[in-house]
Amino acid sequence: MTDDTTKNGPDATAADAAADAAAYVENDIAQEEAPQPDALELLKAENGELRDRYLRLAAEMDNLRRRTEREVKDAKSYSVAGFARDMLAVSDNLRRALDAIPAEVKDAADAGLTTLIEGVEMTERAMLSALERHGVRKLEPVGQKFDPNFHQAMFEVPNPDVPNNTVVQVVQAGFSIGERVLRPAMVGVAKGGPKAAEAETNSVFDEKDA
Repeated sequence: MTDDTTKNGPDATAADAAADAAAYVENDIAQEEAPQPDALELLKAENGELRDRYLRLAAEMDNLRRRTEREVKDAKSYSVAGFARDMLAVSDNLRRALDAIPAEVKDAADAGLTTLIEGVEMTERAMLSALERHGVRKLEPVGQKFDPNFHQAMFEVPNPDVPNNTVVQVVQAGFSIGERVLRPAMVGVAKGGPKAAEAETNSVFDEKDA
């Protein structure tokens, strides 16, 4: 028997098979000996990830709910803003009509004119009352510090008896709707008096002296 026969014969095949089996066994043993991840730790990690996702989703849903509630509230509060602004123009005309009647004419008016004047006054009050039921309220700025967010200064009035920039006269009434200004009040402001801080300080000293 030659050397080639010995190398390639049945004995060689058996040896190769044995070597393969040994390698497979060694590989299997190595895999079994390698540290396996703890199943409990895997579950904890997965649970933590799911919890984070849930918290993020819950926060997003809460923000969406609040934003939707705010938008619905704004829509209800301010949907009539345009209509209310138009109605204020009508109310202004009613007031101008009443102011145009001289006091002596009102005093000497006959029954028909008196009834007409009272009807116009009632119409004005009813219109303002209806607007108020829909969130439109009249501003009362006299005596308040001038605020450009709510007031529109038309002129200055020399008055040293009140703090500077105090509203002392209203030319045209202002109105708000909800927390927004529907129409700023046209006002006259005091000029020449002490500043608001100085006036408050003087008022405190006066109270102490009293």
